[in-house]
Amino acid sequence: MSFLARHRIILPVVSLAVLLAATFYMQPRAMSYFGLNLLFNLAVPIALATIAQMMIIMVNDIDLSLGAFVSLVACVTATFLNDTPMLGLLILLALILSYALLGALIHALDLPAIVVTLGMSFVWGGLALFILPSPGGASPDWLRTLMTVKPPIVPMAVVASVIIAAVTHLLIIRSGIGTVLRGVGGNATSVARAGWPVIRLKAFAYGLAGLFGVLAGMTLVGLTTSADANIALRYTLLSIAGVILGGGEFIGGKVSPTGAVIGALTLTLAASFLSFMRLSPDWQIGAQGAILILVLTARLIFSRRGEA
Repeated sequence: MSFLARHRIILPVVSLAVLLAATFYMQPRAMSYFGLNLLFNLAVPIALATIAQMMIIMVNDIDLSLGAFVSLVACVTATFLNDTPMLGLLILLALILSYALLGALIHALDLPAIVVTLGMSFVWGGLALFILPSPGGASPDWLRTLMTVKPPIVPMAVVASVIIAAVTHLLIIRSGIGTVLRGVGGNATSVARAGWPVIRLKAFAYGLAGLFGVLAGMTLVGLTTSADANIALRYTLLSIAGVILGGGEFIGGKVSPTGAVIGALTLTLAASFLSFMRLSPDWQIGAQGAILILVLTARLIFSRRGEA
């Protein structure tokens, strides 16, 4: 096994460092507290959404409804949570529970997750439009205050990303339950033979995805101060890209929470970098895809060299 295969975190770190250096070269003023704050302004909700997607990929599934789900959470946060906090909290808890039930249903009926979640994306999107037919609402004051805190030395987005990476690393990599969850992705049959209820584990993984999806929607509203039914639709593809860019794989339960957060930071930074290059917004999504393909190609090349 190659050195890079054993240390999946290296390539995401190098990718982020190279992109950050290129950004500073093109825009030296970004090398400041204020500059970093602008570069990584939306990094926290994207990182949380990426972790949510990672929970699903970890058990060999994929979630095509995540962007619509985060948008729905944003609409609930900007309306119910702001106007009637208790009702808003109950709705958010119900959404997390619905995600867990979805995971149990997919496993119990042996349904393809990609099809089920694609269908659920229309459900989440419809509910979001029902709650907020047009852009509006307002962020709860406490949430806005939390997201605009200015810690010393580095911006809040960087501090929060480090905390997210540390917490999820302890949960998924270091804890016993995290090892079992990754085992479901590696070999669910062996996990079942060991006495673990796979349906409950899948429900738990999906519940964790729902939790981080809810946090992503809430933090997004805390930054934007309002919501829209389509505010986070692009998070579906961004989250998948972030997981893979961070060293994760679609099968085998091979994921890296720290790498996923770094992947999310890289994608966030890529958008700013492409703006500095004065690239048309119409081309930016394609350019982000090209960056992802380059990194994945490099990972594949090093992996094959290690096997040779």
